[in-house]
Amino acid sequence: MSGIHPARDLQRRLRAALSWLHLWFGLVLGSVFALVALAGTVLVFHVELLRLQHPHLTRHAPVARAPVLERIADEWGPRGLRSLDLPREALPVWQGYFADGHRGYFSPVDGSLLLTRSHRDDWLLWLHELHVELLGGKAGKEVLGIVGWIALGLLLSGLYLWWPKRRQWRAHLRFHAGPPTRRWLSWHRSSGVILLPLVLLITLTGVGMIYSNGFRDVLTGLLGGANHAAPVAAPTASPPQWRHVLASAAVALPGARVNRVSVPGDDGVIAFRARAEGEWHPVGRSTIHLARDGEVLQVVDATADPAGTRIHQAIYPLHIGAVGGAAMRWLTALAGLMPAFLLVTGFLFWRRRRGK
Repeated sequence: MSGIHPARDLQRRLRAALSWLHLWFGLVLGSVFALVALAGTVLVFHVELLRLQHPHLTRHAPVARAPVLERIADEWGPRGLRSLDLPREALPVWQGYFADGHRGYFSPVDGSLLLTRSHRDDWLLWLHELHVELLGGKAGKEVLGIVGWIALGLLLSGLYLWWPKRRQWRAHLRFHAGPPTRRWLSWHRSSGVILLPLVLLITLTGVGMIYSNGFRDVLTGLLGGANHAAPVAAPTASPPQWRHVLASAAVALPGARVNRVSVPGDDGVIAFRARAEGEWHPVGRSTIHLARDGEVLQVVDATADPAGTRIHQAIYPLHIGAVGGAAMRWLTALAGLMPAFLLVTGFLFWRRRRGK
C-alpha cells in the first residue's frame, strides 16, 4: 500500500495545480481569447455582412472585362494597388488590395471606384485587425500567438480535469439545472467537452496561421514540401495586353477558377491565384504566371504538391469554415462563441463556489 499512496498524492497535487492554472489563466487571458473568437464568429460572414452594409456592390453582373481591368491597373497601380479579386457571384465587383492595408471596390462595368474601406473607418475590417493582430500590428500578433498557445493549454487541461472514471461518461456529460454551483460547472464542462474537437481545430489552425512559417517547416520536413521559384520574364516597357492575359489565364489550368490577379511590377510578370478542382482555399493556392503579352510562363497546380505543403495550405480554409459547406460555416461560428460561453460559466462557477 505504501507504493500506492505517493502516486495518488502526486496525481492529486497535479490536478490541484492544473485546476489552479486552468482557473486563473482562463479568467485572465481567457477574456482575450473570448474577444478574439467572438470577432472571428462575425468574420465568418464577412462577405454577407458587407453585402448588407453596401447593397450597391451587388447590383452588377460578375463579369471580368479586360478594358476595365486595364483602367483600374493603370489608374490605381501607381497609388499602391497590389492585387485584385475578380468579380464573382458572391461579390460581383473588383476588390482591390492596397499596400497600406485599405481595400477598394471597383465597378465591373467601367472600373469606377465604388467604395473604399480600412480598419479605421469600417467595423468589419476593424474586427479583422482585432482578430488577427489585436489592433497592435506585429507586436499584437506576437501577443495573440502567446494567447493562442495558452488557449490550447486551457482546452487540453480542461479535458484532463473532466476525464471521468469507468462507466461515468454519461454522468459527466449531463447538464444540471441546479444548484447554481453544479449548474455552472456542468454547463462549463459538458459543453466544452462536446464541442472540444471543433474549438480545438479552430484554435490550433489559428495558432498555425500566426506561426505559419514554423508550421510549414515542420509539415514539409515531415511530409514533404514544394518550392516553386517565381519565373522571370524578359524586360519590356510595353503595357500588359490584358485581353490576351485574361484569356490565357482562364485556360492555363483546366477546371480551375481564376480568382485574383497581381498588378504587374517592373519585372513584367503577372501572377494569378486560381482555385483548382479539389482545393479548399476559397481563393486557391494554385498559381499562374504570365508575361505581359499573355505568354504562359509557369502553372502550379496546388493539388499536385506534396502532402506537407497541402496540409499547410489547408490551415486557413479549415480556420474560416470554408470546408464542408454551409453547415461547417455555422459550426465554425458556433465554435467562436464557445470561448465566451466557457469564460462566463467558469466565472459564475468560481463566484458561486466562493460564496460571493
